[in-house]
Amino acid sequence: MDKVAIVTGAARGIGLATTDLFLEMGWRVAMVDRDGHELALAAGPREGVLAVERDVSDPKAVDAMTRDVLAWGGQIDALINNAGVAEFGPVGDTDFAMWRRVMETNLDGVFLCTQACTDALKATRGSIVNIASISGLRASTLRVAYGTSKAAVIQLSKQHSAELGEFGIRVNCVAPGPVRTKLAMAVHSQEIIDAYHDALPLNRYGSEREIAEAICFLASDKASFVTGQVLAADGGFEATGVGLPALRKT
Repeated sequence: MDKVAIVTGAARGIGLATTDLFLEMGWRVAMVDRDGHELALAAGPREGVLAVERDVSDPKAVDAMTRDVLAWGGQIDALINNAGVAEFGPVGDTDFAMWRRVMETNLDGVFLCTQACTDALKATRGSIVNIASISGLRASTLRVAYGTSKAAVIQLSKQHSAELGEFGIRVNCVAPGPVRTKLAMAVHSQEIIDAYHDALPLNRYGSEREIAEAICFLASDKASFVTGQVLAADGGFEATGVGLPALRKT
């Protein structure tokens, strides 16, 4: 275990699946989450991990996170900016407080963690993978704050790739489509599930593991000449328009 990854939002979902895949690859993982209870439950049975209860939207907490990880692991080889919040609602119902809650974690957190880890990543010529969303590539209803935050993450990834490349740091972005997480299945009605299936060439939701595979590929040496890219792991959602349901009926 000679490589160290930081995974934010690691207590559940895509972050936890990414943690497990890194561990299978022989990496050590600093699992970062602000939900201390869920983080302890997730980290407890796993070997080769450090549980770091921090809020990525707080600059002082992010600096402390970086110190904790370096004291434990001695280096940082990959930063996975996965922590995010999702608050949906019509534009008219999106007040500034909601807007800021979404931006603080989804966008500010990516900026703060990247700034805090850059020196350590220079030393290892490491990589950064930011987790955006298909909602950052195409507009959708009820996502004015969420979608805008994820579009900004995509642009921030490109900005960082342009400036950090000379230090050997690669910066890429994964934009997941609909993923079968516990949260999604709890809030998506059958009507919403059917609508997603109708819009996806692969005709299904993705899995947390499938998104983790894309993340760990971009973080690994297998993607050593890949930077500034956005990989939509979305079942073809971003690539298509109308017509799939009618085609399937024929």
